[in-house]
Amino acid sequence: MKFLKQHTSSIILCLFEILVGILLLINPEKFTTAIVSAFGIVLIAVGLICTISYFRMDAVRAAASQTLFKGLFALIAGIFCVTQSDWFIIAFPVLAILYGVAVLIAGLVKIQWTVNIIRLKLGKWGLPALSAVLSLICSIIILKNPFGAAHILWIFTGISLIVEATLDIASLFVISAISKEEPFLR
Repeated sequence: MKFLKQHTSSIILCLFEILVGILLLINPEKFTTAIVSAFGIVLIAVGLICTISYFRMDAVRAAASQTLFKGLFALIAGIFCVTQSDWFIIAFPVLAILYGVAVLIAGLVKIQWTVNIIRLKLGKWGLPALSAVLSLICSIIILKNPFGAAHILWIFTGISLIVEATLDIASLFVISAISKEEPFLR
């Protein structure tokens, strides 16, 4: 139970990654369009709230807050997301590169975990090492982008999200088991 309390946010993030991976496998284009449109609706709501609150503030406070700018910017961005959600599908290769960089950074962090476990002579470093290697391999594949069709890249991204998140959850359990054995890690 203590493990769950300590790692709730990490586990929720991993479960969310698995869900996103599954949805990407089912229908990547519709999923992305829906996410972008939903984000656009949220931006429109935030923009309206900011714009209305600007005109409700006294003039001095409103001038210092730049709330009108923030509101108008959010409105324009939201309208763009709702009306041009297909643009994000066309721009997916750029987004995939950003995702590849994020996976590379995660892989480097996992290397740090693995080396820490080895240097502390805690054993059970295999799963975190496997997770680190897979992260690095996935990031290289994504960054090299050898796929001719974006749809294949979507499928690969979905599978890599599912595999990465599953290994991350397993690594959390391994690290938790190690910390129970080593009192100085508690």
